[in-house]
Amino acid sequence: MKRIAVLLAAVLLAASLAGCGGGVEKTMSLYVLNWGDYIDEGMLEGFRQEYPYIDLHYDTMTSNEEMVIRLQSADSIYDLCFPSDYIITKLIKEGLLAEIDTSRLTNYKNLDPRFLNLDFDPENKYSVPYFWGTLGILYNTKMVDEPVTSWDILWDEKYADQIYMYDSVRDSMMVALIKLGYENNTTDPQQIAEAEALLKEQKPLVAAYGTDDLRDRMIAGSGALAVTYSGDAYAAIQENPDLAYAVPEEGSNIWFDNMVIPKSSKNKDAAYLFIDYLLRAEVAATNAEYIGYSTPNAAAMELLDEEMLNDEVYNPPQDVIDRCTPHIDLGEYEKLYHEAWTRLKAY
Repeated sequence: MKRIAVLLAAVLLAASLAGCGGGVEKTMSLYVLNWGDYIDEGMLEGFRQEYPYIDLHYDTMTSNEEMVIRLQSADSIYDLCFPSDYIITKLIKEGLLAEIDTSRLTNYKNLDPRFLNLDFDPENKYSVPYFWGTLGILYNTKMVDEPVTSWDILWDEKYADQIYMYDSVRDSMMVALIKLGYENNTTDPQQIAEAEALLKEQKPLVAAYGTDDLRDRMIAGSGALAVTYSGDAYAAIQENPDLAYAVPEEGSNIWFDNMVIPKSSKNKDAAYLFIDYLLRAEVAATNAEYIGYSTPNAAAMELLDEEMLNDEVYNPPQDVIDRCTPHIDLGEYEKLYHEAWTRLKAY
């Protein structure tokens, strides 16, 4: 931790000096769309200091689906976005992404090859890795006294009004599908309907469907169980040691969030500078410490504390990874999931 702080201080000092040239007019804008609480605010300030001629605008989203709608708009303003794996495939198919010229990224070499050339973008023509992790159950050990090894616990009536589900079509439907013994990427209408029915059965037990707010609720001790991402779970456990995280034995989702440049971007040069900045080992390591998600940046991993590297929530062992599956783009079948989700939320 101290080593990263020293390195980062040097980076920010250099950025500060670069920004003291005096009266440099902003000549470029950069519109970024990212998930909420998904970057260390100090990194944004460091970028602004280092590149005073770039006017950085930073917006947040709560779902991949929201991001897609924004990018499909004829007047989309965004130059850099952070979608998840299956959505990247969708955006590629729809012709909404610009190809990435990795020769413009001096820090691309810092990436771990394990996180390159994955199925959703086989040659990394359109995306650059940012973070990865798992989906599981964050639980309060003072309120849950049995082992959390299965999704079944989310249907246990003794936890009525103490269960939080993630407000995400694919993630919550996945929980039900895997509990039923099906694959998270099924396109079978009957299986999708069964998952919808199972979630309707569970709904009276659910205190709320949420996103970024679930971490704070669990830290405050207001719930017993929450479906959430590993990074949020890691951060919550640091704040409340009564919390623990488990990836159910039946399997779950392993996800990857990457950086992409929309084809409609008007400020691609600025987007490349921001991507390369985030790929710096010191910046990526500081980001990982702040957010709690696993970094695909091998150079950054060398700067992290042993305690963090040895934490199985942050850095899951291979047996956990092996039982997790990425979401894939479902094409025309995506409509079945959204229709089921709309009915469930209105139920």
